[in-house]
Amino acid sequence: MENAATLVIRHRIAIDDRPRYEAWLNRIVPIAAAFEGHQGVNVIRPADGEETYTISLHFRNLDTLYGWSRSAQRQALVEEIRPLLVGDDDRLEVQQSSQFWFTPEGTSTAPPPAWKQFIVTLAVIFPSTNLVPWIWHQLLPSLDGTLLGHFLTDATVVALVVYLWMPLITRALAGWLAPADRH
Repeated sequence: MENAATLVIRHRIAIDDRPRYEAWLNRIVPIAAAFEGHQGVNVIRPADGEETYTISLHFRNLDTLYGWSRSAQRQALVEEIRPLLVGDDDRLEVQQSSQFWFTPEGTSTAPPPAWKQFIVTLAVIFPSTNLVPWIWHQLLPSLDGTLLGHFLTDATVVALVVYLWMPLITRALAGWLAPADRH
């Protein structure tokens, strides 16, 4: 079985350059989406007072991830935008788990306290695991209690958590999740 892989890219962009960077994102995201193995993208824009965009591109496996990250198309597009990168920095990180949700952008910054990670994760998982089965029951009641019914429920919860809820909630709560010494 293949392990999904995520390419986490962090770009620091000055506030005055954000419109040009956003236009560039609108060009590069569809190009990445056309690559073999691409399974979605999340763009986490900078919180107030911050400069860093975090882009996570999800791929079927490491081979397809590296196919994109080392492609001539990506290299050309990064060179095009390089003058806007604060510190000329195109930081790439490869993840094969969901740990990147809580990975701080700098290596000298501590991750959020475990109790905050627990609260955020529970706030996402609890409603998802209660609402999704109810929705599937409304749509396909004959699948209740079956292996296929459990699979659909689990797959829906995981997809919502990984691709929608965690990126949204961690962005919305970025200030609260930050360790106290950053404030």
